[in-house]
Formats: sequence, structure tokens, C-alpha cells
Amino acid sequence: MNTQSPSHQITLEPNDIAQLANLCGPFDTHLRQIESRLGVVIKNRGNNFHLTGNEDVVFAAGEVINRLYKEVGSGDALTSETVHLFLQDSEMDSMALGLGEELILIKKKSVKPRGLNQQNYVKAIRTNDINFGLGPAGTGKTYLAVACAVEALEQEKVRRILLVRPAVEAGEKLGFLPGDLAQKIDPYLRPLYDALYEMMGFEKVGKLIERNIIEVAPLAYMRGRTLNNAFIILDESQNTTMEQMKMFLTRVGFGSTVVVTGDASQIDLPMKSKSGLRHCLKVLQNVKGISFTTFSPRDVVRHPLVQRIVEAYEQFESDDTNDN
Repeated sequence: MNTQSPSHQITLEPNDIAQLANLCGPFDTHLRQIESRLGVVIKNRGNNFHLTGNEDVVFAAGEVINRLYKEVGSGDALTSETVHLFLQDSEMDSMALGLGEELILIKKKSVKPRGLNQQNYVKAIRTNDINFGLGPAGTGKTYLAVACAVEALEQEKVRRILLVRPAVEAGEKLGFLPGDLAQKIDPYLRPLYDALYEMMGFEKVGKLIERNIIEVAPLAYMRGRTLNNAFIILDESQNTTMEQMKMFLTRVGFGSTVVVTGDASQIDLPMKSKSGLRHCLKVLQNVKGISFTTFSPRDVVRHPLVQRIVEAYEQFESDDTNDN
């Protein structure tokens, strides 16, 4: 009986020694990474690659190698992080879904959603006025929202970007902190700043903040305002109270897009306070014009260990709930 595993043969063009070395990595570390993640065996002689393993997986592995080879064609050194992201795409069948369809185009760089959930998230942001991105850290919720905001600003679809976050989890008590308002809330908004700096550069972001085209504010300072022609991002929304969330959502004006990101498993509010995120998900689930995109640990685009850590915590908390 023939028990030989299915195999797949690919030939990479052009047959460039330096490009092939970049693809394989030092001591073939990138090939070993693909083998370990997808459960295949990869052997190559020059630009001819022979893959064996599960019938469905060997073709996906071949596609990963083909795409990585094109990636290294530009001359950039391939990293294990890039290999991880490409592998994640293959595991979520995003190749067959035409990855890149929702490409975010900004002047400094282009941002490519990875996986079905990220694509649906970007598509929803472009379609709806209010959008929720829900799920664990590392799934790209905030990063993609900032990218969409920068794209909308550069294309003059909005006049300004507003970044909002609960400044202090237990009630936004800023008074005891030293410095002016910007200095008080800066640490809480640092992830949003970092994304902006990456996409627009330090100097440009600084100038736009000076001109009030980009504004950062703690959630408490949104009361009484109506925001037209703006792209508004509320980050870490699980740490809003019910009253704060209602107040924020009713600030939306004409020509504005709102993205609310949060992780309901990471609530830092006092025990007696109910999360405005959890509450509004129940209240607004059937309201037209509002989108909800839920990410899972499989969507984590950080180090592979982050994904496994999130899954382990979810499993532990689920078992703990069942025991109680």
C-alpha cells in the first residue's frame, strides 16, 4: 500500500542566488519556520522546491513561498516577523479571498489588511458611520482605524482626526497628574500617537496637532461637543461607563466616521461600574448603520506566542466560568 504523503513542486523565478538566500534565511531558518507552522517538509535544490505533507497544506505552503519570494525581490531582508504574517494569512485562507482588496493608501506607506476579519473591518469602516472593532490585543483594531483615518484626511473626506481614550481607567481623575492637559493624557494616548507617527512622520503629525487638524482628548472632554466632518476613534472603550459611552456616541455629527475599539475581557473599571462597551453592544446590536467586527486570537498579528497566550487565557477563563 502506498502511504507516501502528497507532494507539491514549485520553481521560483528569477533564479537569483541572493534572493533565494534571503528567502531561506540563515541556515534555512525561514524554511524551518514554515515547516514548523504548517506541518510540511521542504527540500530545495537551487530554485526548485519540493514540499510534502497534508494535501491541502502543501499547496498553501507553496503559495506562501511564492509570495515571500516576490516580497524579497525588492532587496529588503526577510524577517521572521514577515514570515509569521504571511503564514497567518495562509492559515486563514485569505489568499483565496483576494488579500489586498481593501488596501489602505496613504502617502507615506500603504497598509494591507491581513486576513478576512481585518478586510471586513476596513470595508465596514468605509461603509458605515459608526463601527466597533472588538477583540484581543494585537489584532490590528486600533492600527487599522488610525490608517483609515489618515487615508480619509489625506483624501479630504474629513477635515480633522480626533483621538479619544478613557484617560484614567477609574474615572479619568487627571487633576493630581503634573503638567498641562496634553502632558497629563499623553501616556494614555501613546499607542495612537505611535500609529500616527509611523504613518505620517513626527514632524507632520506635530504640525497637524498645532493646527488642531489632529486632536487628542480624554473622553471626559467630549461632553457638550458635536463633531462634523471628522474621523473619531475611541480606543480602549471597555473602560468607559454606560453614561460615557452614550455621551460619546451622541456627539457624532454630519460627515463624520466613528470607530470604537475595545476588548471586553480587559475591563479596568471599579467593580461597581458597568462597562459602557458591554452595555452598548446589547443596546445597539440591531441599529442600522452600525457595524460590529469581532476579532479572535487567530487574528493576532504579533509574535506567535501572543496568540497562544490569548488562547490560553480564554480557555482558562472559560473553564473557570464553567466550574463556577
